[in-house]
Amino acid sequence: MTSTSRVLAPHTPVQTQRQQIDTPTPRIGFLYGFGRFVVAPFARAMYRPRVLGRQNVPKSGAVILASNHLSFIDSVVIPVVAPRPVQFLAKSHYFEGHGISGWVKRVFFTAIGAVGVKRGAGRDSQDALELSRDILEAGNAFALYPEGTRSRDGRLYRGRTGVAWLALTTGVPVVPVGLIGTERLQPVGKNLPKFARVTVAFGTPIDVSSFGPATSGRARREATDAIMAEIQRLSGQVEAGVYNEGPAE
Repeated sequence: MTSTSRVLAPHTPVQTQRQQIDTPTPRIGFLYGFGRFVVAPFARAMYRPRVLGRQNVPKSGAVILASNHLSFIDSVVIPVVAPRPVQFLAKSHYFEGHGISGWVKRVFFTAIGAVGVKRGAGRDSQDALELSRDILEAGNAFALYPEGTRSRDGRLYRGRTGVAWLALTTGVPVVPVGLIGTERLQPVGKNLPKFARVTVAFGTPIDVSSFGPATSGRARREATDAIMAEIQRLSGQVEAGVYNEGPAE
């Protein structure tokens, strides 16, 4: 999945990517509704995830769900157990395939709340942040992974400050999320999930406004570190102390 956490720049107009990505919709579409109300209950009954702090997710209004990242399936688990619809960004090529397989991918990622975006540094990364902001300004719940890519050794890596930029720019609360066991549910290299019990812990919402303005690098860094500290408390992971530069999946 694509991270929105690399760019530190303040808001600038978006002129390049808007014609290349899917426009997020504030309301639940048919496919997402089908996935949430039909598939999600079946998945919960089969895998019986342990969910803690579900009441910490606001029932309405914009909110950022900032989670650790252990497996590809994290972006399925969070929408399945969250008490409200959740959107997140995914690589645009998941929506661009042809034939039956391309159609299946588009249906699947749309059904779990994904919004296509091009991955890259510089302009592409800033555009991803801008699109994330659009989702929040529409009043939606938006999930992201501050580490940028999944952890392959189980440690919690340093958070990139895009999450703080989003929160400080939009003024929305951040709910830290700790995922436990999803790397066993779908290990690296496996296309289908296994039977493994996972825990999803939603923490108390964090108001980062006290750290300063979005234009301050220090404010973004301190706010991000505070969010990551709560994610660590919820997940119990050992902190790596460095950025995760591994291949994004």
